[in-house]
Amino acid sequence: MEPFGVGQTVQRRDVFRGRVWSTQALRVIEDAPTALITCAWPGTHVRVPETYARVRRGDPSASREEAVRQLAAGTWTLSAGEWQETVLLLWKAPGAYFSVNAFYSGDADHRLLTWYVNFERPNVRQPGGFDTFDLLVDLLIDADLTGWRWKDEDEYAHGRRLGIIDDAEHAHVDAARQQVLALLADRAGPFAEAERWSAWRRDPAWPTPSLPAPQP
Repeated sequence: MEPFGVGQTVQRRDVFRGRVWSTQALRVIEDAPTALITCAWPGTHVRVPETYARVRRGDPSASREEAVRQLAAGTWTLSAGEWQETVLLLWKAPGAYFSVNAFYSGDADHRLLTWYVNFERPNVRQPGGFDTFDLLVDLLIDADLTGWRWKDEDEYAHGRRLGIIDDAEHAHVDAARQQVLALLADRAGPFAEAERWSAWRRDPAWPTPSLPAPQP
């Protein structure tokens, strides 16, 4: 497919067993052979599992564990919403089982808060966007790249027990973990341009990305 244009709105869809688990509008910063780089900011359209939306609202009757059970059973429903609080920069190399995300404060300071590595399936390009699937485990990296820690290991183990992530995919995740730590140690990939991304600002002329109407 032709590269996406700078400033183009694209749709990221997380798809599991043929069904959309979540979707997010993104604005394209760069689409090169080495990586697709996109961004989002407060107000950007998203659709997320209704249970996750309830967790974010502080509903005590909802839990992330429940959401993972619904994922395994195929019983989730989607809730429309908006990206909140932070500005997101997303870097994804072709064929990679991870994306590297930078989160910035959503205020005028636009301060880099953290790097966040999301382990996920490689992108499959579609007209107007791409499909992937979040594989539940993540890596948090300090803004200055001096420290890191794993996130959601329990949720990942729960997903393994429920059959969401099979042995073959688990092997891909294990390999991707080592790849990311090597990129960090070598200051390679997006970490080679950490200063550039720390100073990055989106084009203020870009309108907030929106999603197309859901299919009936």
